Amino acid sequence: MPPRQFDGSRVRAVRRGKDLGQRELAAEVGVSAPTVARWEGGQDFPKGEKLPSIAAALGQPLDALFPHDGPPDLQLLRCDAGLSVAQAATIIGTSRVPVSSAESGRRRLSAAYVRPLAEAYGVTESELLSAQDCSFGHRHGASRDEQATAPRTVGEKINYLLEHGYVGQEPPSDTEIAQLVNEHAGEAAVTTADIVALREGAATEASDVVRAGLAEALQVDAALFQDDAEVNSAARELLEAIRFLGSIHRGQILGLAARGNSGGLSAEMMANINELVGELKHKLPEVPDPEVQNGE
Repeated sequence: MPPRQFDGSRVRAVRRGKDLGQRELAAEVGVSAPTVARWEGGQDFPKGEKLPSIAAALGQPLDALFPHDGPPDLQLLRCDAGLSVAQAATIIGTSRVPVSSAESGRRRLSAAYVRPLAEAYGVTESELLSAQDCSFGHRHGASRDEQATAPRTVGEKINYLLEHGYVGQEPPSDTEIAQLVNEHAGEAAVTTADIVALREGAATEASDVVRAGLAEALQVDAALFQDDAEVNSAARELLEAIRFLGSIHRGQILGLAARGNSGGLSAEMMANINELVGELKHKLPEVPDPEVQNGE
């Protein structure tokens, strides 16, 4: 079903009113006459990117012939530009995965893709980002800062933790992260280039072994790296706590209790912070131990 409302009987009525045959409409849209017949009979629906050409062929405004409810999401912007997922992917020089993942609310677009897609869709970058928020189900009017605190992809989570979790000290380098992941995995699971690719959005996939190693390397609960969906409320609360604590004290936050008080905090403040971080971490879902699952 296309993102806009499609009524085949209405298309047939408008077409007949224009004295246009099914074969003629099909030629204008780039499909076969039987395909148009199926659309009009309700046996099938056109792809969303075909709707603009159908409306143009029938001399009708797109919004009037095929209305839609609510603000536009990414899929609607793409379809209204008359582009398929494959064509949009070609514009940004990738596979279909980044486009389809963003449209389905699984993984946000890399920053490098925003401008070329906005230009291709005929909208501003701000409008594209607002449409992306709609694809991810964010309520209208939510602030950009509020929405930005929910990293989804592996790379976004790595960047978030490096930015907010090591205030006042040097965060681990890409090489150090790769080494820590490999030590945890007990094998050469990633390279420095792999970590760079994840952080820059050039790569989006990571094995379960790598995800577990990243959690260990960055000293967070493994649940944060379990999937690429928006983090759940408990995990988001932990990330928010990390960011908030980093903003009120320019010292080490991640693993604060384990690594000791090098930032000069009072014992009372240390206790409060450790209690808060521990409390939030315990809210995260349990992650099964693969060795236990395998009976080792």
